[in-house]
Amino acid sequence: MADAITEIPFNGLRLRFDSAKSFEALVDALLADIGRQPAPLYDLVAESDNWDGFERAVQRYVGPSGFMLFAAVDHGGWIVKAGIHRRVVRVVLGNPLIAITMLRHDITAGLFAPVEVLLTEEAGNRSALTYVAPSSLIVVEPNEPLEAAARELDAKLKALALSVTGSADQLSTRSAS
Repeated sequence: MADAITEIPFNGLRLRFDSAKSFEALVDALLADIGRQPAPLYDLVAESDNWDGFERAVQRYVGPSGFMLFAAVDHGGWIVKAGIHRRVVRVVLGNPLIAITMLRHDITAGLFAPVEVLLTEEAGNRSALTYVAPSSLIVVEPNEPLEAAARELDAKLKALALSVTGSADQLSTRSAS
């Protein structure tokens, strides 16, 4: 039995980016950026003698957004058995070089690094990308350096979401009109 259990309540902030892209196009856009195969993280650790070597090894897998693919879970492949006919993929993505900027301030940031996004098929051949803002999960107690690092992650993830959903194009179009 545990000596003590500590409960720390917190509130997450969910963001949803609706896209005019089809589900397939959204999945393709995301994977074109972060990679189509999961990064072999443990192999990168094994082949690196020190932090500098690890950084160089990681950089080989980082996409334009600064993220790499860790895993994908095709929920749509199994929820059909329960009568739910939707395409849904949960994608785990991140970058150990970003994660360390938070982990050095609070090791429990590792609960939410790497991050996850959910890609969903929507009506009318549209799609959506949804995630919970990392800072709303990671920063649960006052910690300014952790909050600054987590907000940088928020900005990088939002930029990726805007880019792959095409929302950045829509924002600039709306601003111009």
